[in-house]
Amino acid sequence: MKLKQTSPRVCVIGAGCSGLAAIKHLIQAGVEEIVCFEQNDQVGGNWIFTAGESHSSVCETTHIISSRKLSQFEDFPMPEHYPDYPSHKQVLAYFQSYARHFGLEKYIRFNTAVARAEELPDKKWKITLKNGEEQHFDYLVTANGHHSTPRWPDIPGNFTGDYIHSHTYKSNQPFSGKRVLVIGVGNSGCDCAVEVSRVAEFTAISMRRPTYIIPKFFLGKPTDTFNEGLLWVPRFLQRPLQQLSLRIQVGDYRDYGLERPDFPVTKCHPTLNSELLYRIRHGRVHPRKGISRFEGQAVHFTDGKVEKYDAIIAATGYKIAFPFFSRDFINFEEATRIPLYLRMIHADHPTLFLIGMTQPQGCIWPLSDLQSKLAANCIMGRWAIPRNVRELAEKECDEIERDFIHTKRHSLEVHFFPFLNKLKRSIPKNAPEWETVAGGS
Repeated sequence: MKLKQTSPRVCVIGAGCSGLAAIKHLIQAGVEEIVCFEQNDQVGGNWIFTAGESHSSVCETTHIISSRKLSQFEDFPMPEHYPDYPSHKQVLAYFQSYARHFGLEKYIRFNTAVARAEELPDKKWKITLKNGEEQHFDYLVTANGHHSTPRWPDIPGNFTGDYIHSHTYKSNQPFSGKRVLVIGVGNSGCDCAVEVSRVAEFTAISMRRPTYIIPKFFLGKPTDTFNEGLLWVPRFLQRPLQQLSLRIQVGDYRDYGLERPDFPVTKCHPTLNSELLYRIRHGRVHPRKGISRFEGQAVHFTDGKVEKYDAIIAATGYKIAFPFFSRDFINFEEATRIPLYLRMIHADHPTLFLIGMTQPQGCIWPLSDLQSKLAANCIMGRWAIPRNVRELAEKECDEIERDFIHTKRHSLEVHFFPFLNKLKRSIPKNAPEWETVAGGS
């Protein structure tokens, strides 16, 4: 296919992991006019830790839950001295090094927030910044993440103690000596419960439905690398082996006071935590059922138990938010079905690429890397969006509903390796690879 004679002008929103990958691949594909708008004063997005409330959901003790090996970009490995599960400081340093190596910062306007992104009749884009400035682009690549707008639980009554979302949790110190309840048994909820239990008088964790708590290591190796090894096993044997390995590691969840899940481990987003079960068995974290209502500082649970708490941390996830889009343009906040092909292409908006809109059973960064590569080569004419893109997007939604529990939490869920390979197969063979480092080292 003949390449376009002039380079299109491309806007990227966000300079976190997905935005950086987008800029890098746009350069690599041959795009010359790239402008990335980043509201912070540095690259890193969600991994920019601050002690006070900010856009970031990272707390003082955050480590990634996917292994170093399976979290790095394809052509930019993490340093060998990094541990199996790097800290947020190490992750931020990695992204900063990536930006320097590929010379990305010169394309980024820091401390610049986008107020509105509007699609014009000719499918081009008008971008209005919060300072009132307007710019026009041929393509828009969004990479603003989906862990910045908290989703609060819908629970009757009012709680009169301290009530925060895990998004604003930064350290366990404010909870010293208190009775604390964590709502939610996802990765953030388990992390908060474990850390709070080190200083709190009493810590409980409420879960509406049973879930799998998976240790971070199996046979001395990161758990996701064990799952990688199962790729060579016939699919009909993979699930039984995963269930068996988990039973060997954990035993029966009922021995921890938890309900045993009645669905396969691959049907829900994994919760990886090696300390929660330990803290439960040592009497430092106490499992509780779902919540029926609040009454002052009293919490009524669905099994009839009533307890008083000084503080509650709602670790109940995030809304999929695009604050710069009109709500009648694209609005996935309450959706359980999100029709995007390859989780990034909307059938009605062919000049828009939504990078990082996945919730993988693994790490998002390698997927964003490949999504960015495909988007960049589409912009430069090496790959065409399929004519039946709407049908393909709906088919992906069907697959998600078939493979995962049908909840808002799983609206972006994908199986890591199958989706990774699907993206790899889509990359055109004539996609350029990196030859020189523009301003990097």
